[in-house]
Amino acid sequence: MLNTDIERVLVPQKEIAQIVKNLGKQITNDFAGEELVVVCILKGSSIFFSDLVREIDLDMKFDFMVLSSYGNGTTTTREIKIVKDLTEDIKDKNVLVVEDIIDSGRTIKSLKELLEKREPKCLKIVTMLNKPDRREVDIVTDYNGKVIPDEFVVGYGLDYAQNYRNLKDICVLSPSVYSK
Repeated sequence: MLNTDIERVLVPQKEIAQIVKNLGKQITNDFAGEELVVVCILKGSSIFFSDLVREIDLDMKFDFMVLSSYGNGTTTTREIKIVKDLTEDIKDKNVLVVEDIIDSGRTIKSLKELLEKREPKCLKIVTMLNKPDRREVDIVTDYNGKVIPDEFVVGYGLDYAQNYRNLKDICVLSPSVYSK
């Protein structure tokens, strides 16, 4: 069944590994000699986060957030709700937010505005995937893994209805799965 759900592999496992390694090196260089608070946006970013932090050669602390923009329905409310907030005080600290994918940009823009109010020394965003064709708001990410076309992707932490997160590749999901 899984094979019929996947239209094609968009980013193979080997390419993902190289992207993560390059991002880790860039972040290490940019924050050389500094400590970093690395924030994983759950659930989708968990696999990317785990791989990325092992490629960053710095002193760091981990923290986690869970956000929701869907409330009780199936369409976005366009407002983010913090389901699980940071436990770490980020005032005067270097903060790196790890996101799996940025498409409309609304969630990450709202999150960035919220975190900036907490007065970090520096706030940067890293995303594995960037979908600029879907952008609805102006948001700049500091580190981008790969720009992808406007297609529904799953795998490497990304899901559809909580499924497919465990795929090793980033794949395009067949429209027949989500247009039922």
